[in-house]
Formats: sequence, structure tokens, C-alpha cells
Amino acid sequence: MPDPLAPAAASRAAVSPTPAPAPSLRVVNEALTAGLAAAAVGVLLGLVISAVWPGLPLSGTGSFGSASALAAGVIAAASTGTGYWRSRHSPGQEWRLALPRWKFTINAVSVVIVHTILAILATIALYYILSQGFIGLTMEPFWAALLMAVNLFLAAHLSYMSASRMTTQRMSTLLVSFIGIGALTSTITAPEADWWTYHFSQLGTFDTLSSWIFNGTLIAGGLLVTTFAVYVANDLRALVDRGILTNAHAPRTVSTVFVVMGVMLAFVGIVPVDVNLVVHNLSATGMAVVFLGLLIAAPRVLRGMPRTFFITTWGFLAALVISVVLFVLGYFGLTAFEIIVFSLVFAWIAVFIRFLGLTAQQESV
Repeated sequence: MPDPLAPAAASRAAVSPTPAPAPSLRVVNEALTAGLAAAAVGVLLGLVISAVWPGLPLSGTGSFGSASALAAGVIAAASTGTGYWRSRHSPGQEWRLALPRWKFTINAVSVVIVHTILAILATIALYYILSQGFIGLTMEPFWAALLMAVNLFLAAHLSYMSASRMTTQRMSTLLVSFIGIGALTSTITAPEADWWTYHFSQLGTFDTLSSWIFNGTLIAGGLLVTTFAVYVANDLRALVDRGILTNAHAPRTVSTVFVVMGVMLAFVGIVPVDVNLVVHNLSATGMAVVFLGLLIAAPRVLRGMPRTFFITTWGFLAALVISVVLFVLGYFGLTAFEIIVFSLVFAWIAVFIRFLGLTAQQESV
């Protein structure tokens, strides 16, 4: 039986974790086409909504904004899925053709889910802001068609462009942005203003939209971390093949760590603290412990990376240890500790990917 990774093995030396190139004319044209098609759908949908439910408010439950958010999510899902699937043949993305079907499917699903949720949240935020500026405004056919068309055009166009140019660095930016936006949205919409006096996971215990957003963000974010691990493994493998990294096990080790972290992050959302305290805490604590282990092992596993990267990593390690000590001493509460740990995790990921790209560029000069 032929090795499914064999086609990629021969070209690994030519693959490097460099920043994404400028979008090709084909990608730009397809993104514009997707946007215009979505805009046409938006015109029709806006007219139908304004005719069937005349006088809808801009924002709130049962509003025009809610309908627009749902439509934007559907359009973003279709556009992202199409763009991500077609980009497999783009320069620098050919390695994805050699992925097992199940792995490519998981990657595609995670990218689609994240873009869909971002489109929904962005639309809700947009109409909320509009409602604050145009108090009492209700939707008439013309404005309903225009706003829906613009909304769906942006959802389709931006999603297609993003999915078509997905690289490790873009994936890390998407991951950090998604986690941050989802968490912030959940805190703003929380039904209890004093949630922070308990712990961060309190946001996932309400039977409201806030909890759905919080838990959904963790689940989708965890799934995206497992996809991120696939991209990281490919970039590290290229550096190993070029002799830049000296540890041949670096790709498998680092990617496995990220997969474990992703699964644990997802379980933090799947099992809220009020459903099963033990499983929830084990997942959250396990993620922090695995991350701590990665920081400690980084100098050996990632030998060949710039010295500055390891100094920065030691700084993150020191910050994590100091945070634990201050929490144990009661200097700050559990909520602050959880926020600090999550911030350190995703900040280090962003730094790691930045240095990964710089390493490849410097060595290739």
C-alpha cells in the first residue's frame, strides 16, 4: 500500500514557513465573484425579509440584524469551505494534498467554523453599533436590500480571501483573534455583572447566549489548535529537512503537544464547570501543565531556533511560574490567574510562529 505522505516527502526541502505571498489574480477574481453572488442573494433576502416582517428593528432579538447575522454565517461557511478546498493547489499549499482525508476534513471544518462564528459576531456588533446611532430606525425595503447585500458581500469576500491564503502565521493570528473576540463578547453579554468575582469559567455556566458563545469559542478554538498543529508540523519538518533544526523529532513532538492542548481546550468548553467540575478542571489544568512542559523542553526540542527565541521563552516560563506563586499567595484571584495563563499561552504561540518564519527567512538568504 503506497505511503499517503510520500508525494510530500520529495518536496519538503523546498517548503519553508515563509509569509503568505500576495493573492493571485485567480484568488482575487474568485473572491470578488463570491462576494457579488452573495450580494445578489442579499438583495433578494433583504426584500423578502422586509416584505414578510415589515418594520423590523436594527438590533436585538428578532431583529433585522439577527437575520443578517444568520445569513452572514451561512454565506461565510460556504465561501470559506470553497476557498480553503480550492487553495490546496496554490503555491506553497501543495503539501495539504498529501494529508489523509480525515485530517484534511478536520482542518477544513475548524477553519469553516471559526470564520462562520466571526462573521456572525461581526454582524451582530455592526448592527448593534448602527442601532445606537440610528435609534428607532426600522427596516424599509430599500435599506434592507442594501444593508443585506453589503453585509453578505463582505462575509463572502473576506472569508474567501482569508481561507485561500491560510498559512501557519495567518492561522496563529486567526486563532488568537478568535479566542480574544469570543471571550470578550461573552464577558460583555454575561447576564451577571459580577461573574469575574468567581472564576473565568463562570461565563460558561449561564443558560444564555453568553455561555453559548463562551463554550463555543473554546470548543471551536480547540479544534482550530489541532489544525494549527498540522501547519506547525509541516513548517518544522521543512526546517529539519534543511538542517536548520537539529532535533528530528521536533515536528512530531511540538505538533503532538499542540493537539493535546487543543483537545483539552475543547473539553473546557464541552464540559462546563457546573456540569463536571473534575473533568473541567483537569482539562484546564492539563492544558497549562502541557504548555509548561513545552516551554521547559523548547531549548532541546527546538534546537536551531534563534537565541532570542529561547530567551523570550524563558521569559514566558518565568512569568508563568511567578503567576502561579502569586495566585497561591492570594495576591490575585482565580479569574485573573486564568486570564493570565490563557494570555501567556496564546501570546507565546504568536511569538513562536513569528520566530519560526524569521528563522526560515534568515537561513534562506
